Amino acid sequence: MKLLVYSAKEFEIETLNNANKEKYKLTFVTQALDSTTAVLAVGYEAISIFSGDDASLVVLEILKDLGVKFITLRSTGYNNVSVKSAKRIGLRIANAPDYSPHAIAEHAICLLLALNRKLIQANEQVNQYNFLLDDLVGQNLYGKTVGIVGTGKIGSILVQLFHAFGCRVIANDLENNPYLESQYDLEYMDLENLCKQADIISINIPLTHETHHLFKKSLFDIMKPEVLLVNTARGAVVKTIDLIKAIKTKALSGYATDVYETEKGVFFRDNSKKGIKDEHLKELISLPNVLLTPHQAFVTKEALKKIAETTIYNIDCWYEGKGCRNELGYETFVS
Repeated sequence: MKLLVYSAKEFEIETLNNANKEKYKLTFVTQALDSTTAVLAVGYEAISIFSGDDASLVVLEILKDLGVKFITLRSTGYNNVSVKSAKRIGLRIANAPDYSPHAIAEHAICLLLALNRKLIQANEQVNQYNFLLDDLVGQNLYGKTVGIVGTGKIGSILVQLFHAFGCRVIANDLENNPYLESQYDLEYMDLENLCKQADIISINIPLTHETHHLFKKSLFDIMKPEVLLVNTARGAVVKTIDLIKAIKTKALSGYATDVYETEKGVFFRDNSKKGIKDEHLKELISLPNVLLTPHQAFVTKEALKKIAETTIYNIDCWYEGKGCRNELGYETFVS
C-alpha cells in the first residue's frame, strides 16, 4: 500500500519513516489537503492528514473518485473532517487519540507560568541589560482556584498538576470523574459558576458545534477581572473579537494560548517575510498580556513517536483487514 502524507513537517518525517519500517511506500508533501491539492492523491489508496487539512464533503468526494480508500489523521481532533460524509461514501477514517496528553498538559502549565511570571518580558529586558523588577510582578499559584473545563485525558492530568501546586481545583464536564473527586478534591459545577469562582481557567475540550465560541462576552463578563485564561484545545472555542475586547477593557487579566480561531493558512508556515493579513491575530499578539505559541504543544519527541506509530498502526489494520480501534464513525473495534 502507498501512503501520501499531506502537510508533512520536517520534524515528522524521520519518526514516520522509523515507525513504518519500510512496510509501505510513504510520500511526503508539504501542501495541506484541500479541493485543489486532492489531485496529488492519484494512485494512492491511503493518505495521512493533519488537523489543519480540509476533509470536508467536497474534498472527500474528490478523494473517493481518485481511488483513495483510507484516511489516517495525525491528530486527536477531527473537527476538520466530515466523518458522517466519509462513512456514507465509503471512506475509512481513523485518528491518533491520546498520543501524549502529558505533552499538552505540560505545555498548558508552561504557558501559564510564562504569562503569570512575565518570563518573556523579563528575558527581553535582561537582553537589553535592564534588570529592574517593577513590571515583572506576578502571583503565586498556591492557594488559587483553578477551573478545568474538560476533564478528559489532558484535563485529568492538569487536575493532578494544579493540585500539586496547592491549588483548589474545580471543573466542568458532561460527566464527573469519581477518581479525581476522591483523590484530588475536585469539585464539579456548571460552567457559569466555574467562571465566577476561578482565578485561572484552562480549556481542554474538543471543538464541536456546541463548543464553538463557548467562551465569549457573556462568560468574560462574569469572570474575575484578574483571571488568566489558558487554551490548549482549539482556537475557535474562544470568540477572538470578544476576547480582545475583554483584555483591552481589563475584564480579563491575560490569555495564554497554543491555538487560534482561524489558524489555517497562517500557522505551520514561516510568514516572517510576507507578514500576515489577519488583523485580529495581529491585534491579539500585540497585547502585552497575551502569550501565543504556534500550536506546538504536541511537539515532543515522545508525542511525535506515538503519532507516527499510531498512523502506521491504522494503516496496518486496514491493510490486514482487521478492526481498527481508532476508526471514526463506526462501532468501536478491538484488534
